[in-house]
Amino acid sequence: MTGFHDLHYVEWGRRNARRTIVCCHGYSGNARDFDYLARELASEARVICIDVAGRGESQWLANPMGYHFGQFLADIHSLLSHLKLKDVEWVGTSMGGLLGMLLASGPASPVKRLVMNDVGAFLPMDALQAIARNLEAPDHFDSLEDVEAHMRHTHREWGDLTAEQWRHFAVHGSRRTDDGRYRLHFDPQIARVARPMPLTPGLFFWDAWYRVGCPVLLLRGEHSRVFPESVAETMLDVKPTATLAEFAGCGHVPALMSANQVSVVRNFLRGIPSQDHGSRQRPYPPRAA
Repeated sequence: MTGFHDLHYVEWGRRNARRTIVCCHGYSGNARDFDYLARELASEARVICIDVAGRGESQWLANPMGYHFGQFLADIHSLLSHLKLKDVEWVGTSMGGLLGMLLASGPASPVKRLVMNDVGAFLPMDALQAIARNLEAPDHFDSLEDVEAHMRHTHREWGDLTAEQWRHFAVHGSRRTDDGRYRLHFDPQIARVARPMPLTPGLFFWDAWYRVGCPVLLLRGEHSRVFPESVAETMLDVKPTATLAEFAGCGHVPALMSANQVSVVRNFLRGIPSQDHGSRQRPYPPRAA
């Protein structure tokens, strides 16, 4: 791996809480994406929100080729060991969901419950290309308003967010430069690494999905191309005990900021059976004939 580097996280709730929830963001996100969710979950659990290497307050890697899942998983194992966490509940958005699935698929996994937010065991090529395009950005922005306008475009599928929530993304998704301007809060090298290889149908993670043994909640945006309905159906065929919740009015990804989305996640982590929280929930089994 790339050797020593600083890994940052944001902590919510009591350190001696009976349960610990780990939240992991998407490819260009950061720990503060989960502020709204973590604030609600912190009343009943310790919540650890990670900045993956190259994002947020975590250190950028000298070699951009170090931005890969093997490195991220090694960092996560190191962090869990440092915090002496043997059992965790995992909430992962997009890339964070894949990392949670890979962690849950390993032997003696610490993951006891897994939430995968709008990502599945197969990512189609056109979706990967769209993600890569959304990473493209100017080197600098003149104002926070310009940052927000950029994020309203690149995060346009996240759903019906309030003005306060959009400003939250702009504030925590950017950093102030020495000349008073702003730049996005991730290493621009990750945009280059994200470009998918040509002539490949997509990314396959079916082996990992077969090996996941803990309870799983799959979240899907109604219009998501990253997590097509056909992939969700196949994942449920493979693992009938998993649950799918679909949220109307969004694509990739549900922001996990609205009350109904937070409620679905919180109740699953509590072990409460699925109910109607304003989302389209389809627990399997049973399957319609």
